Amino acid sequence: MAVDAIVPIILIPGAPILGILFAIWLWKRVSNIHMVGGQSVLKGANGREYLLEEEQRGDEEVVAKAAEIQEAISEGAESFLMTEYRYIGVFMVIMSVAIFGLLSTVAPEEGRTKDDETRNGIFSTIAFIVGGGTSLLSGWLGMTIATYANARTAVEARKGVAPAFMCAFRSGAVMGFLLAGLGLFNLFIAIAVFKQFYGDDWVGLFEAITGYGLGGSSIALFGRVGGGIYTKAADVGADLVGKVEKDIPEDDPRNPAVIADNVGDNVGDIAGMGSDLFGSFAESTCAALIVSSVSSMGDAKDFSSLTFPLVISAVGILVCIATTFVATDLKPAKVVSEIEHTLKMQLIISTVLMTPAAWVCTTFFLPEEFTLPINGSPDPLVVKSWYMLVTVLSGLWGGLLIGLQTEYFTSNRYQPVQDVADACRTGAATDIIFGLALGYKSCIIPTIVIAITIFVGNTLAGMFGIACAALGMLSTLATGLAIDAYGPISDNAGGIAEMAGMGEDVRERTDALDAAGNTTAAIGKGFAIGSAALVSLALFGAYVTRSKIDMMHSSILDPKVFAGLLYGAMLPYWFSAMTMKSVGKAALAMVEEVRRQFNTIPGLMEGTARPDYKRCVEISTASSLSEMIAPGALVMLSPILMGALFGTQALAGMLTGGLVSGVQLAVSMSNTGGAWDNAKKYIEAGNTPHARELGPKGSDCHKAAVIGDTVGDPLKDTSGPSLNILVKLMAVESLVFAPFFYSINQGQGLVFQLFQ
Repeated sequence: MAVDAIVPIILIPGAPILGILFAIWLWKRVSNIHMVGGQSVLKGANGREYLLEEEQRGDEEVVAKAAEIQEAISEGAESFLMTEYRYIGVFMVIMSVAIFGLLSTVAPEEGRTKDDETRNGIFSTIAFIVGGGTSLLSGWLGMTIATYANARTAVEARKGVAPAFMCAFRSGAVMGFLLAGLGLFNLFIAIAVFKQFYGDDWVGLFEAITGYGLGGSSIALFGRVGGGIYTKAADVGADLVGKVEKDIPEDDPRNPAVIADNVGDNVGDIAGMGSDLFGSFAESTCAALIVSSVSSMGDAKDFSSLTFPLVISAVGILVCIATTFVATDLKPAKVVSEIEHTLKMQLIISTVLMTPAAWVCTTFFLPEEFTLPINGSPDPLVVKSWYMLVTVLSGLWGGLLIGLQTEYFTSNRYQPVQDVADACRTGAATDIIFGLALGYKSCIIPTIVIAITIFVGNTLAGMFGIACAALGMLSTLATGLAIDAYGPISDNAGGIAEMAGMGEDVRERTDALDAAGNTTAAIGKGFAIGSAALVSLALFGAYVTRSKIDMMHSSILDPKVFAGLLYGAMLPYWFSAMTMKSVGKAALAMVEEVRRQFNTIPGLMEGTARPDYKRCVEISTASSLSEMIAPGALVMLSPILMGALFGTQALAGMLTGGLVSGVQLAVSMSNTGGAWDNAKKYIEAGNTPHARELGPKGSDCHKAAVIGDTVGDPLKDTSGPSLNILVKLMAVESLVFAPFFYSINQGQGLVFQLFQ
């Protein structure tokens, strides 16, 4: 039996507020790390030193240098985001005008008035602005947190692994809870405000609120693409000239691109990733809400049942708070070998705790039985509350399985990455061949898991089941963000340690933190891709319903649908070609600049002259901002042009094709790039006899691994992560503009209208 409506009214805003307060408390603990010199060796309860025991080299001069580098990275990241946000601001204005203009001027459908269409246009535009603003804020907060924590993590690494891990993980958790809390709280407030104008018209309200997801994903696209081009242009330029040609260490202060490289970690891996996962949350919630509104729950105006998707996310925040205490207080990583295990246990513990919590949600916030309309069938689908429990758990545990298999294929503790490293014996070519094969193979399990989740969700609860499975996968979003943000913070800490001259022992600790971070970043991308597939399908179902396409006319045997499917399947490849070429062009300019500085600045190689860091930052900024426009336009314009010119059926095919090929391509790209990166780190660390046989740094095997890692950079950090936004964004954009497409010759499009 569903609970009284007062409970969700308290729980839904209360949980995100508690999550934000928890993030502030964690932030306070991180800020207690003062940027001052001093020596410290921590001891365990038995009095034995459990940290690496090299002599601590920290002094006031080293810490002051770390603070100076941190400030340079922070200024670079802030400057880039401010410039990028100005571009995005122009886009938001244009898009807002388009949403209002196209939706408010369509001819009213049966049962709707002109005022209804105008109201839909106004509030869809407001929802778009709120979603976009929340996404921008998420990216900015993530960047601020990461640039604040990176130098503190490096300073803590002078004491040992445990303090450095604690600083990086707590900082990542700050971002996770702030983003999850803000996303849910702002969505709830938007619904509460909109209800004052819509009354009991839940269908109209949730149709308008879909703009919130469109705003979130639109900003995420530009954040991921722009930030990805920025970070990989700097990374490729720094590695190819510095490590391969000049044989100097990674993050060496003599390398002119080193500051741009570290700035890129924050604007791409942190700000872009934060906006990306916020978009996934917003779209999956909007998809579930719009489907629930046309069910018997919507007919009964049952508030607690209609807001069930928000309840799942609220309870997930509470579960993640409990989970975080395990890594920060109960059982933190104390030695290198415990880092990856501790991070993996965060995923497992949050999933285990969320399982009974999901039972509570479905038992007390849903009626024992409700019905959902089936497209093309006169008989509704009868759904029991325990069906919804199964759908949520299928997404929740499916996400964990995808995460664990991603770890297997990208961690250098396991055979696949070690095989890639071993392939470096015969050069970069075989390294690349093995890495590509690994990426293709890694698609198998995620595809099967997603397919089973879709089948279970659709069989038990139609598109509502699929949308709630996506919410189940994202219910532990705060924890996923925490372990994802941990990686770039650790990576930056390693760069600062190298540039500040903290010593080889400190760099070894930060490298160990960073290697685990590469794996967790790949796990985070796996979650994002899996949830994107489910979200896109749920949005597709809502789009088909809103566009009045029946089952007969959505079959691939229909020539319009099949033609659209072929075009849609091509789009991820076209998009990937554009983003990868953009990285290549930007990297080419960066390589030429780094070479120029090494050749023309006397004393640079000897370390007696200072490189022109600012020039490299300017190159990355200019390249990324100019190159992000074309891929963004491709994604934003494709659904509008397809729907307007060729009709709703061709657009349905395009969405299906983009989803099918985009998921496979995104998984293989992300895992291939992650494997190449960790194969390089496996050789550099030299922790096993096999790794020492391939090394050390500067050996032919290591140089081959560096080239493989460089090839993988745009795959795992630019094109791959952007593809999940592509499939989600096209689906939610199609849903938002569905009334406009249907108004053109009842969905037949302008081109086919000419043949009638």
